[in-house]
Amino acid sequence: MNVCDLVPVLALALTLVLDASGARSPYQAVLQHSRIRGRQQGPNVCAMQQLKGTNKKYFTNCKQWYHRKICGKPTVITYECCPGYEKIPGERGCPAALPLVNIYNTLGVVGASTTQMYSERAKLKGEIEGPGSFTFFAPSNEAWAALPTEILDALVSNVNIELLNALHYHMVNRRLTSEELKHGSSFASMYQDFHVHIHHYSNGIVTVNCARLIKPDQHSTNGIVHVVDRVITAISNNVHTIIDIADDLETLRTALAAAGLNSMLENEGQYTIFAPTNEAFEKIPQATLNRILGDPVALRDLLNYHILRHMQCAESIVSGMPMETLQGTTLEVGCDGDQLTLNGKAIITLKDQLGTNGVVHYINELLIPDSAKVLLELAEGSNVDTAIRLFQDAGLTPHLTGSEALTMLAPLDDAFRGSPTMTPELKKLMTNHILKEQLSSKSLYHGQELETLGGLKLRVLVYRNNLCIENACIAAHDKTGRYASMFTVDKVLAPPMGTVMDILKAEDRFSLLVGAIQTAGMTELLNQQGELTFFAPTNEAFNVLQQAERSRLMRNRQELSAVLRYHLGEGLLVSGGVGSHTRMKPLQGEKLELGVRNYTVYVNKVPVAEADLMATNGVVHAVNTIIRPLPPKVDREQSDGPAAAHRPAISTRSDTRSFRNDELFQKVVRSRSSRTMKKQ
Repeated sequence: MNVCDLVPVLALALTLVLDASGARSPYQAVLQHSRIRGRQQGPNVCAMQQLKGTNKKYFTNCKQWYHRKICGKPTVITYECCPGYEKIPGERGCPAALPLVNIYNTLGVVGASTTQMYSERAKLKGEIEGPGSFTFFAPSNEAWAALPTEILDALVSNVNIELLNALHYHMVNRRLTSEELKHGSSFASMYQDFHVHIHHYSNGIVTVNCARLIKPDQHSTNGIVHVVDRVITAISNNVHTIIDIADDLETLRTALAAAGLNSMLENEGQYTIFAPTNEAFEKIPQATLNRILGDPVALRDLLNYHILRHMQCAESIVSGMPMETLQGTTLEVGCDGDQLTLNGKAIITLKDQLGTNGVVHYINELLIPDSAKVLLELAEGSNVDTAIRLFQDAGLTPHLTGSEALTMLAPLDDAFRGSPTMTPELKKLMTNHILKEQLSSKSLYHGQELETLGGLKLRVLVYRNNLCIENACIAAHDKTGRYASMFTVDKVLAPPMGTVMDILKAEDRFSLLVGAIQTAGMTELLNQQGELTFFAPTNEAFNVLQQAERSRLMRNRQELSAVLRYHLGEGLLVSGGVGSHTRMKPLQGEKLELGVRNYTVYVNKVPVAEADLMATNGVVHAVNTIIRPLPPKVDREQSDGPAAAHRPAISTRSDTRSFRNDELFQKVVRSRSSRTMKKQ
């Protein structure tokens, strides 16, 4: 158990002693953690994390403590008295409880002396010194200093009305501790009953009108003071009205009306809207923007992708976290110093425009969800640039930008060697990377056949560790667009080019194996329908045998058949389906044990020289050594390691040249046992 695991246990034990009243609030939980971290400095000392170069301090949880970062910026640890305690000269820690005084005097000792001064000017002093029970969300001295000069001048020039009203808006006519400041609650203020809006986040941060409580729970004889980091103002507009009156949001306003979302934003709720400015819309290519604005489904998805299901003030974000949107997918909302980020980009230009039913943050970049994109747009930023170039060179752009229901199999860039140039064979191959319907990988099943634009039928292969279409296995989550989907795959597709026997006959390196198969009477087996995995010995594998052993083997048809059948596995297993300890049943013999190391497949410790030569009735993997059963005493875990006498393994990463080799293709076509593939 690590230290981070121990801290919650210690905190729980301490809490049971100090407070048996029930579950703690998130703020109380982080306060307790800070107490535990600070107790070595003495009683009632809290450890705080302070952003370097600023006065911003935070009570933090265990994770933040060990990362020593807030919003990606380094912090230093400071120690101070926990709320309600003070130091005594000559003693460790903060052993003395602060004497209870009225709210006015409390303001002077908790870092809110400017609020105390303005309370006196506005003739509020008598009220907060006298009888009653109030909650005062008191702006810190720094909060007043940060207020724009023109606003501060307007307040102090009319202290009896404007300043008094502003201060009354910071007050509630009852005592509210941090425990009672529940997430999403609101309370009538002492200024014309305008409500203040509370959010108590799971990371322990509490806000009022998006101002962070930096010193909560400062008790007094006639109430309680919570010091906040900004001056708050009364809220009367909902988020729809905020957008409706903003000149910078004119295009957004038009889009919301076209999508029928205005009524939702007028109703009660707790929304967070990342509002694209006019500039954000102007950055989008006009053709793309016109397509989305003219498509009600895509437009609604686009706008809902900018709206969170809950209200998130800027001060509540101290690290990145995924947040669900109304569109159904997530945005990564984070921060970098004092800037909010979306999906890692600092595009928020104006924060915390608070409404009665949510908050609006302005952004200068439009966020387009996958569900509003065409195939070509889905591919952007997905490491499939080479595939997209080849699709375009093959004349398939209309399929990538149109409204057909398709699924594109897009190989990763490193699946290609070099920079392939377009040929007729490659054009045909790229056409067979597009399937004729929009699919989800979650709906695929083993043995399913998928038809391509080129008319081929491709097989779905489901393994414990992978999902493959022929030799190409899915390497990333699906991207589901407006009309079509994209599967990112790890290899260039190798459509089957004939039977297993055809594959062997088409390559000179298997000439000795072809002769052995004919001698053993296995030709028909390798031509008939079925699913076989052949670890096919090359000429090199036969040539390393001693001449006498090879001659004896070739003369003994029964022994030769047994050896070859031991190289034939039941079922179709491509390299992507091999895990660390995979077993396969051969046609004859006990078992084959397979593993993977450094992208190379090993079978009974023999490296596969070239993998995934796809056939209509199976797959061929070339090996340069005759495979023999492992001795019983050999640890099975060693089956994926190279044998000492073996030559260095050759990577199984696809060589696209083999799929475009016209000479090889013609050999297959001319093969006597070739089975013509009928287009469906």
